[in-house]
Amino acid sequence: MQISIADILTSKQNEFHPVVPFMPDKYKIISLDLSLSNEELTEEIYVNTDRFGKWINEKLLNSSALYAVGGYNENRKIYSRSKVFDADEPRRLHLGTDIWGKCNTPVIAPLDGVVHSFAFNNNFGDYGVTIILSHYLGGTNFYTLYGHLSLNSIKNLEEGVLIKKGDVFAEFGMQFENGNWPSHLHFQIISDLEEMKGDYPGVCKLSEQKKYLANCTDPDLILQMNKYL
Repeated sequence: MQISIADILTSKQNEFHPVVPFMPDKYKIISLDLSLSNEELTEEIYVNTDRFGKWINEKLLNSSALYAVGGYNENRKIYSRSKVFDADEPRRLHLGTDIWGKCNTPVIAPLDGVVHSFAFNNNFGDYGVTIILSHYLGGTNFYTLYGHLSLNSIKNLEEGVLIKKGDVFAEFGMQFENGNWPSHLHFQIISDLEEMKGDYPGVCKLSEQKKYLANCTDPDLILQMNKYL
């Protein structure tokens, strides 16, 4: 019987490096609710990137928090701001975890990996700068995707380059380079990239929830940030 990615990651949890600089005894993190049920987050706020960013920053300041975290398997209203997610059935279910924080926040490899691919997905509401790393752990290949990065993150990057656990290899991007979002990292674990390069859906249709959640397991198995919320 083949062991699942989730089981492998669970068995290795003590070995992963934090994906962003974080000392739980010094810094606070909060959870950020962007779901359909959050009536406080109105369309007037999330359609405007500056207003959306101000709303998030106020949450951080009011809680004296370094990061706001959340979003895996969350049915979100915010994607109506972009045509990228429109279709006969719009995509609204988030498949990664978002870490909201300051521009230029370092992004760190949680385990050894190789640069599989990268791209500048330069559409309003898209990933912007994106890097995908390939990993081999417990006899199994899988991938981690990092979205909404800076252009500097891929300036001298090449496919096939080894990224060691603990290496800073990217940083949070600004609006003009991150898909026009408030500063944050989209982190996603992917079992099968389905032959895609530099991109993979980070949001799916509700009718495809079972398929995509099976292929994109809970990012907190690596991040391990939820226990500090």
